[in-house]
Amino acid sequence: MKTLRLLTVGGYLSFRALFGWLNPYLYLLTLLVPALTQLAFFVFLGRAAHVASDSYYVSGNALLAAVAPGLWGMSQAIAGERYAQTLGLLVASPAPRTVVFLGRALPATVNGFVVSAWTFVIAALIFRVHIPASAIGSLAAAILITAFSCVGIGLFNAALGLRWRETGVLGNFLLYVLLLFAGVNIPLDRLPGWLSTFAQGIPVTHGAKATREVIAGASFTHVGGLLAAEALVGACYALVGITALAFFEREARARATLELA
Repeated sequence: MKTLRLLTVGGYLSFRALFGWLNPYLYLLTLLVPALTQLAFFVFLGRAAHVASDSYYVSGNALLAAVAPGLWGMSQAIAGERYAQTLGLLVASPAPRTVVFLGRALPATVNGFVVSAWTFVIAALIFRVHIPASAIGSLAAAILITAFSCVGIGLFNAALGLRWRETGVLGNFLLYVLLLFAGVNIPLDRLPGWLSTFAQGIPVTHGAKATREVIAGASFTHVGGLLAAEALVGACYALVGITALAFFEREARARATLELA
């Protein structure tokens, strides 16, 4: 019961501490509007380049909207604590570190789902992308799994925050990697073979493909393998992130550099 409370209530309070003081309009301006404008940019760029249909860019970039809450939401699990000078207290607490940071991952996943789903709905209306009613359930599952996958790589980014202060720089780099190589804006068959292979091991790639197939009429069973692959990618990054957290925490304790990274 204590572990479940730490996982849920602790994660909720941490997330609320990050954003509770903000005016709700700032949530619209920092997460919802940028996701939509980025999507619109690539839709019109794709039209000019005659590379793919509007549906291709809407489905890919709407999923990519979950990256920002996952990457920067999780990095603030470290950077925000350091800024508030509470990181030392967090590390000194007897609470299991895995539970503490996975608790912070839950609201980040939900936030990523909300931003991505909102982007999907608005973009589908603006660009007239038809989504069959029978696909809504499968589409929601794809968005949720992709949001979790993005939080997985965000957890890895957060772990590096114990060693380097500027997690935002790496977060931007990871975002650009996903923009270019996850099959969101450039079809994988147009990439060099090694880059196409590399794309199989990063978030969003499998989720984007599953989403496009669902919109085209595929059943959940048909895309189940793709969604399982997306979940596996996210779980692997989360595992690496948790392992890196433990390593960098021990290093910071030994060198007394926890607040000096």
